Amino acid sequence: MNRRGWSLVALSLSACLIAPWIGPAMPEEHASFILINLRIPRVLLAAILGGTLGLVGAAFQSIFENPLATPSTVGTTAGASLGALLILVAFPAWSQGLHGVMIGAFLGAAVVSFGVVMLAAIRGMRIEDLLLAGIAITIGAGALGLGLQMSADAATNQAAIAWSLGSVSTVGYAKPLGLLPFATLGVGVVWSQRRALEVLTSGSERAASQGVDLARTRMWVLGMGSLAVGACVAACGPIAFVGLIVPHMVRLRVGGNPHRLLPLSLVVGAGFLPAADAIARGLLPARDLPVGVVTAALGAPVLLALLWHRQR
Repeated sequence: MNRRGWSLVALSLSACLIAPWIGPAMPEEHASFILINLRIPRVLLAAILGGTLGLVGAAFQSIFENPLATPSTVGTTAGASLGALLILVAFPAWSQGLHGVMIGAFLGAAVVSFGVVMLAAIRGMRIEDLLLAGIAITIGAGALGLGLQMSADAATNQAAIAWSLGSVSTVGYAKPLGLLPFATLGVGVVWSQRRALEVLTSGSERAASQGVDLARTRMWVLGMGSLAVGACVAACGPIAFVGLIVPHMVRLRVGGNPHRLLPLSLVVGAGFLPAADAIARGLLPARDLPVGVVTAALGAPVLLALLWHRQR
């Protein structure tokens, strides 16, 4: 790894170390409790989320051969959101104290991921077809979600809106430790396909001529990557654009070779999201501004700039 890569690693580690100390002033008598039970678990959760979303975003961009692809391209986020809304509206008792919203979101993401894996396993299925399938899933899930919200009461709608903004707010270490096995499994399987992804950067036809099983690679990357992202969405709600911003930050510094892009996207994502959450805490000290609002505000102009660049 070159000097630019190490500078990204150092910057990400610095962000994780500094993030717990940024935010509203802590009363001296409660500073230790707030730091250990609120700030550090929050940074740990954000680091797990950011690293997972960054690496899976980089892998999806490689597998789709499209730098604008994101984990939400295949409809995982939409499926998770629909599952959470279904629990909130149809089974409100399950969402009280039993983490029902998280279970519903994970099951929704799993159903969508299974469908994408089945499509990817079909011989002759083109990347464009998978992208269109993801768009169709997103539109359909959005319509069903709106229908569910129309049938819900005001309190349920408020809970659904709060979840959909995406937040890493947590108390204690239960949520980050519960998410860690799912994130580790998904990241590990996607990482195991890095050699195939590296060959794929030279083109699908050349990769096939070198013995890369494209259908198998798509199945593992899309399936396990989507399940990892689904677990993240289930735990904290949809946090947009991390899988788009982080790989492009890395690509600008070290290029697009998956051998460097994947590990650095993991590390940079683990520093990017805690930094974004620290910005959110500093913008409105009296309110807990969801980090999803900050990432959406950062990601929208980045996406427009990328579209402008590709058009030129």
